Amino acid sequence: MNIFASSLYIYTVLLMNIKSKRLLAIKNIISSQKVSSQEELLFLLQKGGYVTTQATLSRDLKFLKVAKVPDAQVGYVYALHEASSKVNEELSVDEFPVSGIESMEFSGNLAVIKTKPGFANGIASVIDSHGLYEILGTIAGDDTILLISREGVTKADVVNALSLFVPGIRSKVV
Repeated sequence: MNIFASSLYIYTVLLMNIKSKRLLAIKNIISSQKVSSQEELLFLLQKGGYVTTQATLSRDLKFLKVAKVPDAQVGYVYALHEASSKVNEELSVDEFPVSGIESMEFSGNLAVIKTKPGFANGIASVIDSHGLYEILGTIAGDDTILLISREGVTKADVVNALSLFVPGIRSKVV
């Protein structure tokens, strides 16, 4: 690899890391506050140390599938897509086979989830169907799932995202 290709690769990795962190910041802001405009969101991002343009923010909101929903107090506020905003909905054990998860162990941006025999495919399908930003995807066998997280996303980010719909996942992390 020549010096130009090497420099370009490093630059690309740094940009992707910045974007991942910015997208997580946007999700956190929208999840925790009532934000009614892009200008307000830009200001909150800047307070958090993320300098970006309105055009980039607009693309980020589209990527995250953020929509404006009615709010009785403010008018309209940003909300995360249904699949990634099930924070207030409690799923019963019947809806998610949590009893099938035995452990979860991380190595870099990979996690290996051990399940009871026959559970891996169903659990991986549920994880993928939620379209979490933090998770690129899963590959399932009979009793093992390989979960691949995005660059710049921490182990804690993945566990927090999964805990929104996988009751008890925190206790399964090794």
